[in-house]
Amino acid sequence: MKATKFALTAIASCLFAAGAVSAATPNDAATLSRIRATAMESDWAYERLADLTDLVGPRLSGSAGYAAAVEQVADAMRKLGAKVTLQPVKVPHWVRGAETAELVDYAGRPAGITQKIVLTALGGSGATPAQGLTAPVLVVRSFEELKARAAQVKGAIVLLDVPFDQELADRGHAGAAYGPGAGFRYAGPKMAAEMGAAAALVRSVGGATYRIPHTGATGLTEGKRIPAAAITTEDVLLLDRLLKRGPVKMHLTLTPQTLPDADSYNVIADWPGSDKADEVVIVSGHLDSWDLGTGAHDDGTGVAGAMGVIDTLRKLDLHPRRTIRVIAWANEENGTRGGKAYFDANKNLLDKHFAAIESDSGGGRPFGLIGSVTAPMVKYFAPLREALSPIGAGVFERRDIAGAADTGPLERAGVPVFEPLVDSSFYFNYHHTAADTLDKVNTLELKRHVAVLTSLTWFLANMEQPIGRVGPSDSDD
Repeated sequence: MKATKFALTAIASCLFAAGAVSAATPNDAATLSRIRATAMESDWAYERLADLTDLVGPRLSGSAGYAAAVEQVADAMRKLGAKVTLQPVKVPHWVRGAETAELVDYAGRPAGITQKIVLTALGGSGATPAQGLTAPVLVVRSFEELKARAAQVKGAIVLLDVPFDQELADRGHAGAAYGPGAGFRYAGPKMAAEMGAAAALVRSVGGATYRIPHTGATGLTEGKRIPAAAITTEDVLLLDRLLKRGPVKMHLTLTPQTLPDADSYNVIADWPGSDKADEVVIVSGHLDSWDLGTGAHDDGTGVAGAMGVIDTLRKLDLHPRRTIRVIAWANEENGTRGGKAYFDANKNLLDKHFAAIESDSGGGRPFGLIGSVTAPMVKYFAPLREALSPIGAGVFERRDIAGAADTGPLERAGVPVFEPLVDSSFYFNYHHTAADTLDKVNTLELKRHVAVLTSLTWFLANMEQPIGRVGPSDSDD
């Protein structure tokens, strides 16, 4: 009997040494499976998203809506048992006013006829006189063309016309489709102002050409805030056709206000760790939205998904080794001051920031993860990929720079940054428009979103292997 017992013990020891038998760890397959299943069964995040969009509504920085959202999210996280901190942030306070435009003169115009142009003011836009202004329209399609036509810019309403490439977005490159137009939207009005333009217009940066304008931030600065607006694709095409017939004049009225900076907050909710509690894993989304819609995709799904991480772990009574920190960032849309304020407050504690996750690509189907880890680290995420494969989210894309806005300062300082890899082919249909509302969010995809965020956050919070620091120079080479 003793010989048999000794033999069995020896066999078990050999199997353990070979990795066939191992003690359970926080990141074992069973725990990751429970996390995924619990998230997929819960409507908690969707209910919080409904609270945010339906009860609060638009949440532009400095607004009453943003202040209400801070209290709502903080209260929800306190109810989960998280330690909540409101980090003060000074934010821009820009308020939209009247916004109308019409074509009042063009070749072949019948007597008494004008044509309405559908537009919306861009963030940071200056104002026209109360009665509006009338000026000729000049269309340019590049910064080079804008510079080359400097003599025509002065006193004109300059239209910066860069199309959104929906075909590119449909094939999984929505960010590349968005980038050129967004660059024009931000820098073009400032350049036009410096060249003496009366106003600047941009073609709306987004798909779904249903005569819906897409707002967004500009680089306009105090003292040079000319009126600036985004107009619909349909109206850009109309102007193109009319300009082929001859000169076009537009009457434009925009009356926004830039008020003094306002007091605001990042909402920070900690789920304390155990033996590595002084180390932090951030999971986050930005709480502010533009003022046209209710910010369901941009970025309500990101905030609700991050909040859902703690809800999921609470339901399972799971407590990580490292502290999990949920952050609802302030002022991503027109200043990114929330991310900058957090970085400034924590720049001497970056060695304690193990990783940071930001979700800001909408609530489309998640296919997996993007991570700015070094190439040798990718293999350590195999258990996480396997755990997410049953919901079709097992892809891991390694990138030198993940590129999320609020975690950008952390990433540039070496903190590894992650984000969900989501289907964003339709995201820019609604992005920065009045159509970004709760009905556009698929409840199943939001559950998948929470499953991905919770699994990733938990996995990072319990990893044995240090990821190491990363930076722009890291590559596969």
